[in-house]
Amino acid sequence: MASVTHVTEQRPPAAPDATVQGHDTAAPLATAFVRGAVAACLGLGALAVLVTAAWIASPFPDSGPGGALHTAAGLWLLAHGGDLLRTGTVSGVPAPLGVTPLLLTALPLWLAHRAARDTLDQEGGSVPSPLGAAGAVTGGYLLVAAAVVVYTEAGTLPAELVATGAWTPLTVLAAVGTGVWTARGRPLPEQERYAVALRAAGLALVVLVAGGALLAAASLFWHVGDAHASFDGLAGEWSGRASVALLVLALLPNAAVWGLAYGLGPGFSLGTGALVTPLGFTGTPAVPDFPLLAALPGEGPGRWLHWTAAAVPAVAALVLGRRVGRGARDRSGQETALTALGASWVCGAVVAVLSALAGGPLGSGRLAAFGPVWWQTGAAAVLWCVAVGVPAAFAVRAWGRRAARKARERAAAASALASAPAPGAVLGAVPAPVSPSVPGSAEADPGPAPELGAPDGARGASAGALAALDALEALDALDDDAGDEGYGFLPAAWEPPAWKPTAGPSPEPQAPAPPEAPAPAPGSGPE
Repeated sequence: MASVTHVTEQRPPAAPDATVQGHDTAAPLATAFVRGAVAACLGLGALAVLVTAAWIASPFPDSGPGGALHTAAGLWLLAHGGDLLRTGTVSGVPAPLGVTPLLLTALPLWLAHRAARDTLDQEGGSVPSPLGAAGAVTGGYLLVAAAVVVYTEAGTLPAELVATGAWTPLTVLAAVGTGVWTARGRPLPEQERYAVALRAAGLALVVLVAGGALLAAASLFWHVGDAHASFDGLAGEWSGRASVALLVLALLPNAAVWGLAYGLGPGFSLGTGALVTPLGFTGTPAVPDFPLLAALPGEGPGRWLHWTAAAVPAVAALVLGRRVGRGARDRSGQETALTALGASWVCGAVVAVLSALAGGPLGSGRLAAFGPVWWQTGAAAVLWCVAVGVPAAFAVRAWGRRAARKARERAAAASALASAPAPGAVLGAVPAPVSPSVPGSAEADPGPAPELGAPDGARGASAGALAALDALEALDALDDDAGDEGYGFLPAAWEPPAWKPTAGPSPEPQAPAPPEAPAPAPGSGPE
């Protein structure tokens, strides 16, 4: 019995239950799926509250609460890039409606972004993989979107299935992808070239959108009287004016994108056959009465004031080139060109997407084309960035390499100057001049002058050099007398000294003795 107990206690642990493992894996994905569905319902509910409040405040309600809810559902799908169909037309033929109010897209996309971010940004519990979290959140969100599409079929603004089925998943995936990217710490590609290209494209996009908004605001300020008259003519009651003001506010980002397209050159269309560019306003526009459209430039050829809009893409391309050039100082010319081209293509792709969302059909017939043409605007953005940004990148790169080379040269010169010994360390300090006094005199030798600027190690190292210099100057002092004036050179080492030092006070210097006469030769006496 004891042996059986011992064996039972020592048996290996059982394998974990597959059901438990599956439950642990499925629970985070189910939570992410629910988060996506809740995010979609929150955005839909906020828009439904806004539309219902406008319906309640309207003095002429055309339909009941059901009609307001159907309108809110259709606007929610329109905010994701889908197209709607207006069934209540005069001709009875449904007319498409594809201009997305870009401000309406902010709330639903932010909710999808936050759902994905919060799914992965948890301190405790199991967390799904980034790919699994993105798929689960997107699936929950799109499930609600599919139900909304079915619900709008019974209203006056049903969804156009092809455009809604293409754009809605793309916008949701983009928002969810940014949420996953934020939860992972906003990483960039490992290769520095790709990271630099993305940053440069982002900066260029900011400049383009800000410049487009500035152009739209300047045009609206220039035509403020026409815009005010259009605003007053659309609605006379405060509820109607509030609704028009909200619609104008929702379309302000669209106006910025239209200004961006105008500055890039392709401009935007106001119906079939009507085009607005900096070169002029051509064709007959089919413009509905709306305050923002009252700020359009006048018909006819453009003037120099309209041509200044080209400064917006030029500045954006210069910003792109500057960012690429600063990040490519230590890279080759080929890598610099590829980085600038990649940033240009990214910038053009995002501009094309924004143009496609900001424009679209407002109806059938002449209103089938309204706003910027996405492929023309995107191509123009790429051309501007390549034509201006690439040369700017090379110029900034060359300037940066020149500045770096000069900095290295200055650093090398400073290093060589710091490592070189001081003048006093090689020759010693310059001694004070020795007076021409006779050695042994009572006057004290003033000694060498104090060393200025020589380091302590140099003073110790130059002791031998100082002694040698003192000896040489002592010899010069000894030779500096009147008897040597005729030589013109120093006396030879074999010549006897002209005087000998004596003890006592300083004797007067004596003249040298005359040379002795040579002794007569033997046997040659006087006669």
